[in-house]
Amino acid sequence: MTKTKKHAEDTCPLVYQCRLPLSSRTVNHLADLLRRHLKVIRSRWRILLPGKIAVIVLAVLRHDQRLADMADGNNVSESTVRRWRDELITLLAAQAPRLGRALKKVARQSGEVVLIDGTLIATQRRTGKADRRNYSGKHHHHGLHFLALTDERGRLIWISAARPGRTHDNTAARQDHVLAHPRAVGLGALADLGFRGLDSDVRDPVIVTGFHASRTHKLTPGPKTANRVIAVGRAPVEHGFAHLKNWRVLIKLRTDPARATHLLRALPVLTNLEVSR
Repeated sequence: MTKTKKHAEDTCPLVYQCRLPLSSRTVNHLADLLRRHLKVIRSRWRILLPGKIAVIVLAVLRHDQRLADMADGNNVSESTVRRWRDELITLLAAQAPRLGRALKKVARQSGEVVLIDGTLIATQRRTGKADRRNYSGKHHHHGLHFLALTDERGRLIWISAARPGRTHDNTAARQDHVLAHPRAVGLGALADLGFRGLDSDVRDPVIVTGFHASRTHKLTPGPKTANRVIAVGRAPVEHGFAHLKNWRVLIKLRTDPARATHLLRALPVLTNLEVSR
């Protein structure tokens, strides 16, 4: 028996079209951002136009397309697509407001409360000590923890830095001084029971979390009603997280955890462009 190596007649990569469910406003915003950046750094040439680069990066973020696939489909190298992605993420993250400025803007717009919650973004397992730090006992998998603030309509106004998955909501809130900033501008905050005990000021609390039931202490009708009212008021923050997680790159984060904060602060800028169109 003899072996013969037969090559395929056509070795060109197969390319297919895919719809990107984003508005032209978002694409134009990203392209204009890149044009201004190129002008500042005096870069006169890129292998593709800024509009095309914006579409490629948005496809990576929205559909979690593999960098190698996007590179082959556009006749560029994988490292080039990675460089474009990191460059635009950095530019978008620079547009994200800081906590103090975001709350001052809400107060100027006659806002009364903000909504705060924490969530976990799944990541791959890591080697060494970082593996244990990133494991969340609550969610039973590895990830990065972050806090988010929304206004009463569920519009994302601030994203915290990414922290190891084992971080508790209260710990993250204390590190970001979440109590001090709303109190300085006269705003209140609604949160779930994960933030219970964060605010020790009983007479004038900044964060309202509801009532907790235990095996030995059952809730009476009054606290149950209060919990339902708070749950209804907190519903928009869940909508804000749902809009944010439409970016499938967050389904399981494969980028460097050191760059996760830039990514998390860049995506709300794009999310608000889509939600407010």
